Amino acid sequence: MELSQKQAGPASGSPLPAPSRTPTPAWAAADDSASTGGLQAYYYDLCMEKSQEIKPFILQILQEVDEEIEKGSVGITLNIAGNSRSLSGERVTGEDFWILCRVLKNNSFINGLDVRYNLLSDVGAYYAAKLLQKQRNLIYLNLMFNDIGPDGGELIAKALHKNRTLKHLRMTGNKIENKGGMFFAAMLQINSSLEKLDLGDCDLGMQSVIAFATVLTQNQTIKGLNLNRPILYGEQEESTVHLSHMLKENQCLIELHICKHDIKNCGMKQLCDALYLNRSLQYLDVSCNKITQDGMKYLADVLKSNTTLEVIDLSFNRMENAGANYLSDALASHNRTLKALSVVSNNIEGKGLVALSQSMETNPTLSHIYIWGNKFDGATCVAYSDLIHTGRLKPDNTDVEPFVVDGHVYLAEVSNGLKRHYYWTPGYGEACSPSSNAGFSLAPVSRSRIQPAVSCCSDSLHNVLSAWMNTSFPISILHVSGSLELSLPNTHVGKTQSLLQYSSVFTIAYILSCNHSYLLRFLVSRTRL
Repeated sequence: MELSQKQAGPASGSPLPAPSRTPTPAWAAADDSASTGGLQAYYYDLCMEKSQEIKPFILQILQEVDEEIEKGSVGITLNIAGNSRSLSGERVTGEDFWILCRVLKNNSFINGLDVRYNLLSDVGAYYAAKLLQKQRNLIYLNLMFNDIGPDGGELIAKALHKNRTLKHLRMTGNKIENKGGMFFAAMLQINSSLEKLDLGDCDLGMQSVIAFATVLTQNQTIKGLNLNRPILYGEQEESTVHLSHMLKENQCLIELHICKHDIKNCGMKQLCDALYLNRSLQYLDVSCNKITQDGMKYLADVLKSNTTLEVIDLSFNRMENAGANYLSDALASHNRTLKALSVVSNNIEGKGLVALSQSMETNPTLSHIYIWGNKFDGATCVAYSDLIHTGRLKPDNTDVEPFVVDGHVYLAEVSNGLKRHYYWTPGYGEACSPSSNAGFSLAPVSRSRIQPAVSCCSDSLHNVLSAWMNTSFPISILHVSGSLELSLPNTHVGKTQSLLQYSSVFTIAYILSCNHSYLLRFLVSRTRL
């Protein structure tokens, strides 16, 4: 059923002058979206034809895009974010978005659309769904905080059943609730192209969170998922149990955000048990939960053997000194994979913070650490000041900056973080700068974790395992119903080869392709070596 469209006349006062005409460019569409000018002229014509209000700020933005296209630019992201300072309080409505979708429908130069913090509502969601069905070049769509409800979420999710181009969708802050979440979970059973989905702050329910966990045991395309702040009832941490089971099965997910899931130590243990078996997750966000020092002990034990996690966000929990000591011990003596750690506002005092700083002295891999919001003392200030001044910790890789007053060292806060610009865009500088969005820079979901291949031939399983153990590969060994599985990253995509043949003990069956990561599956006659 098509939504009704509000008719609005041109803006009050004298009409806006029509954009100057230029010869029809080569990139103009060949169907009813063709015009005698660029995007700006076509937008003006459509507004006049449909009696829609002409928005000067949209005209200005489209003119800038036309200029970029004339320069030969491709892969352009059209940015009409409502929280941009250049818009001066203007917002895109659902009716405005209808015209924009008509303008963009057949444009091959624009592959990204950012309309966050506007007033699209379910009306705009309807036209966004139509755009996804017809626009074959769009790979990024940001609809965050647009007052889209469950019905609008349903329309967008169903449009993605047939879409094969969109890679990244942000629905953050749209209250699609449990109903909308269920439609997105169902979509992931069908869609095989979407790689990153952000449904944070969408008021998802327990049912939809469980549905996502269930679907992702089979979906091998999604690499990044944000399920922050669902509306959960009960104290059983049921969602964490299901997400942990998913992590045991899924070997393609790179980034997982489960902030504000009411995770406690029991739930953290479930997650850590899963991380022993998972060999793909690089970015784990469990900030704003109820994890204490016991939960940190489970995580520290995982870090002693896990070789894939690169970014961990533990902000706004309550690890205290004991939890910080557990982590620092693992980072100092065992882990050489983790690159970024955030322990912001964890009630850590001087001894715990100093222990973390000392772990950086022996750990050459950990390059980013964020500690603001804890209890600094003199030793803490001196320790982190020394790390920065010696070059071990770069100023852009932490959220504190030392300064001296009357011979005493203090630490001031700096606007750096793992996802500092997650909700807002800075008025100047780079919106996606590595210093303010280190997590996304260190563990991007746009590329797979690729390692060199191993080829070996032996007459015993012991020799095969030894060959792998002598490499730097992350190896996953699972005993499942009589079969032994080893997770082996490989660069030979699509290559299937029987590498080894064994007698009655086991036979190599096949190499299973999974987004550049392979499972070398051995059929074994027993569950133990």
